Amino acid sequence: MGENGNLNPVTLEGPVCPLPLQPTEYVVLGHGSGGKLSRDLVTKLFLPPFDNPILRAGDDAGIVGIAGSRLAISTDSHVVTPLFFPGGDIGRLAVCGTVNDLAMMGATPRYLTVGFILEEGLEMRVLERVVASMRAAAQEAVVQIVAGDTKVVQKGKADGLYINTAGVGSVADGVEIAGANARPGDVVILSGAMGDHGIAVLSARGELDFQAQVTSDIAPLNHLVGEMLTAGADIHVLRDPTRGGVATALNEIAQQSNAGIILDEAHLPVRPAVAAACEMLGFDPLYVANEGKLLAVVAPGDAERVLRVMRASLYGQGAAIIGHVVTGPRGRVLMRTAIGSTRVVDVLAGELLPRIC
Repeated sequence: MGENGNLNPVTLEGPVCPLPLQPTEYVVLGHGSGGKLSRDLVTKLFLPPFDNPILRAGDDAGIVGIAGSRLAISTDSHVVTPLFFPGGDIGRLAVCGTVNDLAMMGATPRYLTVGFILEEGLEMRVLERVVASMRAAAQEAVVQIVAGDTKVVQKGKADGLYINTAGVGSVADGVEIAGANARPGDVVILSGAMGDHGIAVLSARGELDFQAQVTSDIAPLNHLVGEMLTAGADIHVLRDPTRGGVATALNEIAQQSNAGIILDEAHLPVRPAVAAACEMLGFDPLYVANEGKLLAVVAPGDAERVLRVMRASLYGQGAAIIGHVVTGPRGRVLMRTAIGSTRVVDVLAGELLPRIC
């Protein structure tokens, strides 16, 4: 100590940390939201050390070339609570989530792997029910689960069950679908009503004083995408608006394509029960998660044809044209409201509904 009670300077070998030190940062729930905090985590922490052109594209799956073939590869982890909710469960969610990520690249999903993190004390009948649901979802999607892993952690160190899935799909020649491909004049189509999954899960938790009669929309969308591609339409972008909802997914597309997107509020499909729950909770349905819906950005001349194909399919019956791609403002999404004004639709800033997928 110095004469006045101050620390004497100390000489250290090597570089010394500059003072004052920056406040320590921590992971928060918002980093898993799929919104701005998630994007910052990926772009600032994960992307620099892993950087490569495939990862940098920022799409739902990476496209790789192997032995003259193109493959789509994706992985996803699932921590939803509760494990079972109206319309689905963590098992169906795990299979459909990865199948859909592959399908959003125009790929035909082929094979999945699955990893289970089990908490000590989980009832075997619960696990059996989840596995049966995964089997049924895989059969519906026509994919095979070909490898897996199981780990068990002590009681209290997990929340019953977490699942990771990874998938591989084949991409046909001539299929070029990516988030960067939206062009001014393109039409934006949504395959059905927004927000069903997020509200169904929230209602099942029983944490709030409401019981919305809403069923999750979890579904494998690969057959719908296959029908759209078979129609020969010029499809530029596909995206499933999961965490962060439709608003965040469209912002990603606008930024990747360096274009603007204009939505028409009057044409946004929302079920009355979802709209009522969102109004009561102060949510915007544009930001509530979906697990069985897709956004399609298609050439203007093919929009009506794609719409007809979607509406004739099981998981696209509620399809609607909700907006258009414009030259600017670049990287932004705007919406014409029901009262004739225009407002900015920004990316989700924090965490709206944690643990919904």
